[in-house]
Amino acid sequence: FIGLCPQLYINYRLKSVAHLPWKVFMYKLFTTFVDDVFAFLIEMPWKHRLMTLRDDVVFLMFLCQAYMYRVDKTRVNEYGYAYEH
Repeated sequence: FIGLCPQLYINYRLKSVAHLPWKVFMYKLFTTFVDDVFAFLIEMPWKHRLMTLRDDVVFLMFLCQAYMYRVDKTRVNEYGYAYEH
């Protein structure tokens, strides 16, 4: 949960998700899904099950940011290249 929050702030400040690679995004999707599955399959306290849903809230915020801040292809990337002029 704590590891995901700085990325949300970076996306918000830059108003872009261009620096978040899709491989990393899919990895976060997979780990969030696995955490949820194991939280509800394994016997554990109810409070811990609810705490696993924090990652889902952060992941939904990632999805909202990916929808709101589309990749700006006219913006120059870290290599000095713009995909559209």
